[in-house]
Amino acid sequence: MNTAEQTCGGFLDALASKAPVPGGGGASALVGALGAALCTMVGNYTVGKKKYAAVEADVRVLMEKAEDLRRRLLALVDQDAAAFEPLSKAYSIPKDDPQRDAVLERCLRDAAAAPMEILRLSCEVIGLHKEMLEKGSLLMLSDVGTGVIFCRSALYGAWLNVKVNTKSIADQAFARAMNQEADDLVSQYGNVADQVYQSVMRRFS
Repeated sequence: MNTAEQTCGGFLDALASKAPVPGGGGASALVGALGAALCTMVGNYTVGKKKYAAVEADVRVLMEKAEDLRRRLLALVDQDAAAFEPLSKAYSIPKDDPQRDAVLERCLRDAAAAPMEILRLSCEVIGLHKEMLEKGSLLMLSDVGTGVIFCRSALYGAWLNVKVNTKSIADQAFARAMNQEADDLVSQYGNVADQVYQSVMRRFS
C-alpha cells in the first residue's frame, strides 16, 4: 500500500475493514504525522509577522524539522504494514518446522521496530510543539494544543504496538531493552505533552 497516494476515506475504509493492515501501528503513525503538520501550520502563521521577527529564524528551523518528521511518520504507516505481513505468515508456519522459531523471532523484531520508531519520532514532534508554544503565534494556541495531543495519542498507540510484539520475542534481553527505552520515552514525553496541553488550556481560562 502507498498511504501517501490514498484518500483519507480510502485509508479509513481499509483501517475499518477486516484486512490485516493498516492497523493500530499505522494509525498511530498517521496521527503523529497530523500532529507534525499542525506544528508546521503554526509556524506558517508565525513567520513574516513583525511581532515574531525576533524568533522567526527559530520558528523556521522548527518548521523544517516538523516537515521532516511528518514525512518520516507518514512513511512509517506503510513500513508498519510491510513488517506485519511477514509476521502474520510466520505464525502460520507449522510448529514442527525447524525454521519456525528463527523466522518468527526475526519477524517479531521487525514488527516491533516500526512502532518503536513511530514512538521515537512522536517524542521529537512533542518537543517541537513545546518550543512552538513559546515562539509561535498566539492566535494558533489551539493548534499547538491539538497537535501535541495528537502526538501524545501516537506515542501511546505506538507504545502498545511495541509491547504486543516484544511480549512474544524469545530474546528476553532484547525485549527488555526495547521495552525500557519505550517506557522511559513515554514517561518523559507523555508528561511533556500533558504540560504543553495544560499550558494551552490555562491560557484560555
